[in-house]
Amino acid sequence: MVSTLLSAGRADVNIDARSDGTVGKALDLLDLVARSPVPLRFSDIQPQSPHPKATLHRLLQTLVSQGMLSYDHDAHTYSLGLRLVQLAHKAWSQSSLAPHARPFVDALARRTGETIHLAQMVSGQVLYIDKRNARDPVEMFSQAGKVGPGYCTGVGKAILAFQSEAERSLAIAQQSFHRYTENTLPDAAALSAELAEIRKAGISFDREEHEPGIICIAAPILSSRDNVLGALSVTTTTARHCLDELLEWKPALTDTAAKIAQAAEAWRFPAQTS
Repeated sequence: MVSTLLSAGRADVNIDARSDGTVGKALDLLDLVARSPVPLRFSDIQPQSPHPKATLHRLLQTLVSQGMLSYDHDAHTYSLGLRLVQLAHKAWSQSSLAPHARPFVDALARRTGETIHLAQMVSGQVLYIDKRNARDPVEMFSQAGKVGPGYCTGVGKAILAFQSEAERSLAIAQQSFHRYTENTLPDAAALSAELAEIRKAGISFDREEHEPGIICIAAPILSSRDNVLGALSVTTTTARHCLDELLEWKPALTDTAAKIAQAAEAWRFPAQTS
């Protein structure tokens, strides 16, 4: 059952199969445990790991002793450790976007009454770093701290479109192009064509590409030098709105994205005073 759950979640996380020595092997194990919705026994982990039994035991013991994994001696299961949670919280709190974007995300949520996502991109995948639920919440995949595909989400496409050509080429090569719905873009050529249109329009859409019934409008968060810092979206359902109606939020969305960029740059590169 656990192996089935792990396999089902892989389409949303693109983990490089190569390991950079012991550190890479340990990180791969942390990714494996993190993907599971339930704590894992050694017998659950071993079939998912390329390492010999003795090596796997040693790696797990090291991660437990360092607090990166927690081991339940009664259930004989592994889960994410407190030290890893603390590091994750530190990483979030030191992000150039999340803490400084919070008041602007809050204001946009109040203005639209819909779900707001703030995201950045890691290895071609979307990392949701903040989220505000709609007044009438809707169940959906995205949660703060969760990783999703770049090629079929509004925030993902907004980021991809405004990356440098070299960054974009690499990120496109990292996409899985799994067909989540009948509207999911099927390949790199289709994605590249849409990204060109997004660069012209300044916004992107999710047209039920990742989840049926879920649509959004998204905008990139660009620095003063046009470097993409992340993306922001207003997400709703087809039961509430059609795609054309989402355009009503474009001015508020792009204005909020600009304010977040300004706040992030002020924090990272404060003006020098004489």
